Amino acid sequence: MADFDPVTKAVVPAAGLGTRFLPATKATPKEMLPIVDKPAIQYVVEEAASAGLLDVLMVTGKNKRSIEDHFDRAFELEGALEAKGDEHRLSQVREPASLATLHYVRQGEPKGLGHAVLCAKQHVGDHPFACLLGDDLIDYRDPLLKRMIQVRDTFGGSVIALMEVPKEQVSQYGVATIEATAEDDVVRVTDLVEKPPADEAPSNWAIIGRYVIDPAVFAVLEDTPPGRGGEIQLTDALRTLASRGSSEGGPVHGVLFRGRRYDTGDKLDYLRTVVKFAADREDLAPDFVPWLREFLDEIG
Repeated sequence: MADFDPVTKAVVPAAGLGTRFLPATKATPKEMLPIVDKPAIQYVVEEAASAGLLDVLMVTGKNKRSIEDHFDRAFELEGALEAKGDEHRLSQVREPASLATLHYVRQGEPKGLGHAVLCAKQHVGDHPFACLLGDDLIDYRDPLLKRMIQVRDTFGGSVIALMEVPKEQVSQYGVATIEATAEDDVVRVTDLVEKPPADEAPSNWAIIGRYVIDPAVFAVLEDTPPGRGGEIQLTDALRTLASRGSSEGGPVHGVLFRGRRYDTGDKLDYLRTVVKFAADREDLAPDFVPWLREFLDEIG
């Protein structure tokens, strides 16, 4: 195995305006919307921590202070719970602050995912890093990020998570042109295109919100002009790296993910995610699932 720099840091872009969830997100960050009783962003930080990435940079924006507050200590609340002897809720309140070391930087203005990643340059430095998007939640039973780090350790360069989607949905994603490798779940990425028309997509293997990225991406992003939607696209920068050798920050590999992914990017997917999480909870499922069946029968 080649001697590549280890991945020790994670970057979580969380500067979006959340317009698809207005008016709820007028004063509350979309990332703080609860999945049952825990904000979506906490699941993302838990995933990074479980993969051994305990240095997490949040790229935030205006009106996102509640994210920082959530991952900080709340001594008044903790004191009240401690006085009541409510150890269970006390543990829940303390948990976010103990997951990892959190750092924060503001994006300033929404110029796209590529620009948000570029905001991490000073913190990350000349080291590979993971990038986790908050709209995608990966089931803790499917250690995708750990596998991606293993692939980076083997091949170097960058690694993206790919998931097969129906052809009619490819226009919603970045899509990869891929070549097989000796490993069943790993492919070489030879090209990428952001949100292509369905009849022009090179495959139906779509990028989902997990990346392990070589630091060479920063120089590429600095020279990447705005692309689709007038934004600086991370997909465009990764496309450049895909054509390079290991001495120049390439190549790009993909992990073919066939596990459990939950989308919180729009209202319908968010509702589906909440229902799935509730139905999987031991403390809720015995009452929730029968009620849900009765409700569905009623509206049949």
